[in-house]
Amino acid sequence: MASQELALKLQRRLQWEEAEEGRPQPAPRAFAAREPESESPAWAPTACADAELSAQLTRRLDINEGTARPRRCKVFNPYTEFPEFSRRLIKDLESKFKLYDAGRDGFIDLMELKLMMEKLGAPQTHLGLKNMIKEVDEDFDGQLSFREFLLIFHKAAAGELEEDSGLMALAKLSEIDVAQEGVKGAKDFFEAKVQALSCASKFEAELKAEQDERKREEEKRRLRQAAFRELKAAFST
Repeated sequence: MASQELALKLQRRLQWEEAEEGRPQPAPRAFAAREPESESPAWAPTACADAELSAQLTRRLDINEGTARPRRCKVFNPYTEFPEFSRRLIKDLESKFKLYDAGRDGFIDLMELKLMMEKLGAPQTHLGLKNMIKEVDEDFDGQLSFREFLLIFHKAAAGELEEDSGLMALAKLSEIDVAQEGVKGAKDFFEAKVQALSCASKFEAELKAEQDERKREEEKRRLRQAAFRELKAAFST
């Protein structure tokens, strides 16, 4: 369809140029003065707009057919963007997010949020769910990314949510003490930011503990495999 439209536009363009050639030519001075004004504003913006619209329609068709390539976006690092939260809290929240991301697309949409609130025992109306998303929807796509999900708990810890709001109910019913675990009991978020700067060593300690735990698991797995091989060899002889 896009190629047919382009062919029609080119044909009309050629017809217009042929008609212009058949008309009496103006004086050289007038032609030199008016050519940039008549040619550029009339054709260039239209072509640019047509190309942009064609690209948008093509991508929309690709999305509908499931052949669209994902667009690159800024890499999100929760540990640097939410330094007031401990690594353990972020991992717990990530597990909670993945639990309700039924589509496994990295987002919690309206229906998934509805199911989440029902399972938490705080069902919301359709309008209430839309308002919950709207309050933290930074990119206006109508769904929650993991960053926006963390933003809910960030706002809850900083005291920026209404006590009777759906987001506050989500934060309270998630069985994660954000105020204690996330900002170490600080009532004011800026005070928490100051505390977060002094937690760098704690962050490194948590990271090292995770690495040590991973090593221990690898060692246990290696010993189990060795024991299994010995047992297999004993039965085969």
